[in-house]
Parts: sequence; C-alpha cells; structure tokens
Amino acid sequence: MLSVRCASAKPLHPFLHCIPTRLTTSLPFSASCSLSPPPSPHPWRGLDTWRRAPPCELRQWGPKGPIPEELPVREVESIESASSLAELGAVVLSTADPLAKSHLSHLAFSKWRRLKLPVGHAVAPDRPARPEKPVLVSTKEVPAPKNSGLPLNAYMLHNLAHVELNAIDLAWDTVVRFSPLHGLLGDGFFDDFARVADDESRHFGWCSQRLRELGFKYGDMPAHNLLWRECAKTAGDVSARLAAIPLVQEARGLDAGPRLVQKLVGCGDRRSSQIVAKIAEEEVAHVAVGVHWFAHVCEQLGRIPCSTFKVLLKEYGVELKGPFNYSARDEAGIPRHWYDSTINQGGTNELSKVHDRLALIVAMEKENSG
Repeated sequence: MLSVRCASAKPLHPFLHCIPTRLTTSLPFSASCSLSPPPSPHPWRGLDTWRRAPPCELRQWGPKGPIPEELPVREVESIESASSLAELGAVVLSTADPLAKSHLSHLAFSKWRRLKLPVGHAVAPDRPARPEKPVLVSTKEVPAPKNSGLPLNAYMLHNLAHVELNAIDLAWDTVVRFSPLHGLLGDGFFDDFARVADDESRHFGWCSQRLRELGFKYGDMPAHNLLWRECAKTAGDVSARLAAIPLVQEARGLDAGPRLVQKLVGCGDRRSSQIVAKIAEEEVAHVAVGVHWFAHVCEQLGRIPCSTFKVLLKEYGVELKGPFNYSARDEAGIPRHWYDSTINQGGTNELSKVHDRLALIVAMEKENSG
C-alpha cells in the first residue's frame, strides 16, 4: 500500500486524506486542456439503465448467446455470514479458486442488492488470493502463442480470462479499500463497482466455459501480474485508482476488443468471437462509471478533470498507448482531450470518424500479419 501524506494539519477537503500531497496544491494545467471553461464529460446514455438492472443471471454461454446457468445457485457460508458490502468483497478477495471467486462475486453482489446491506468497512489484503496456476511471470516471460502449447484462439481466450479474473479483484479491492470513504463517496460509488465486479465475474465464466469447450482451462499457460501491480500502486489514492483502472486499463479493453474479435474470426472461431464482442460491449459501462466518479471526485476537490488525469498518470507512471477506439471511448464518455495528445484546446484537430475507422483497420492488419 502506498504511503499517503497530508499537506497540512487541516486539509482543504475531507477527500485529501486519501489523495497524494501533489493534489492538495495547485495542479499544473496541460497545454491540451482548456482552462476556461473545461468541457464536461458526456455520460454514457445507458448508465442509468445499467445501474437499475437486477443482477444478471445470464452466466452461461448458450448456442446463440448468454443464457441462465443450468445448475442451481449454491449458497456459501462465508457469503451468508457477511453483514456488509465491504465484508462481502473481502470474502471474494480471499478466495483463490478462480471459478469459486467468480461464483462468490455474483453471490456477493446479489446479496448486497437483495438485502440492501450497509457498505460497512473491511480491510483489503495486500494482494488477492490466487491459485497455484497460472504461474505468474514478468510480461517478457509470457510465452508467445507458438510456445504456449495452446492454439491461437485458446491462447487469446486464456489471456482474456486472466484479464477478467484480475478485473474481479480490481473492482472488489476498490470497494473494500476505499470503504472508509463511504461517507464522502456515498452508496452509489460502491454499488457501481460491486456491479462492475459482478459483470467481470460473468465475463470470466464465459471465457472459462469456452476454454473448456476447446479442451483447455484457465491456468494452462503462464500469465503476467501487470494489472495487479497497477492496482497496488494506487492503493492510497481513490482519484489515481479511478484514473489508472477504469480510465486506462478498462479503456484499453475498448481499444483491443474489435481487434481481438477480428483475430478470432480469422481463426475460424466465431463462437469465441461472439463472446469477446459481448464482453467488449459491456465494458463500455465500466469505463463510463470511471468517468463519472473521477469527474465527481475532481469536482469535490475543485480540480479540472483533464489536468488532474494527466498529472496523476505522470505521477504513477501510467502510459497511454494507441491506437484508440475513438467511437467506443466517445460512447463511454471519455473526452478525447484527456488522453489524445493530438487534440488541441478547442478540439479542432479531432480525427474524423472515417480516420478513426482506418486507424483501427491498420492496427488489425498489423496484428493479423504478426
């Protein structure tokens, strides 16, 4: 966990006890951010509908898409005994078996919504429990497809399953670790990220199911621990967590989704491509949630979101990499001038939709020829 320093004995705002010193002083403005007035993010149109929906029971992938699970939901004592959302999240984080973690995540969110529990408080572990396999290695040590022992379609699905499993823990860690800020953030923040965790658990289940259908399972090849390292770096700062995870890591999923779909189609695996397309479609909500809450925290602190976002990425060493899926990012509500250095103050140099599409096609061709 990062150490957090306070700039003064009387912070300017209660959020500041959970935000690094640099955010308690005047933030430098990026040249690509408008100073007066800054454009506000446009919220994703489906956000309210997503929030109001009951827990999704379509946790199996049928012949034509998602369907309810055939097996009855199993009650678990550790979930039944938890009396708050934070306690429920801590149970999920302490569970090592991936399929059990996915199942408990859904039970936890369902209980939270059904019983209207308090957010409460719990202590987040330094790192979530993990199974013996996959073996975690550095990104350079992750085997190439030809050396993985898996065909290309299973290789790509395994990588996606690993991302989704980490995403379950990332969302629950956000709930548990920042539960002391409940009085400032409100129930909505924690409900949103618990729902994100539930979505991610469903996505992991779909990937695991498809891997089994192909004759493989999650853990059949080594994986990296990059995503959790990004989470750990932002453990002491809610604004940095929102910037690094939903606005960078989840947004990268929007960029990569169409390319992965096309590669799976190229492998002749249309069923897997449909699963990935559905996951990419649902990830828009997760990025939109990040935009909403990041803008909210910045408003509470009196900060300009664009400048704050860029300062935080520099502070925590988070790199923005294209090509960007502008249409999906626009839908999720991330203003382009937050992440695209080619956009000037007025936004007059924004790429056209045709140019956006061409950039994605070029990226797909490069990956397919690699």
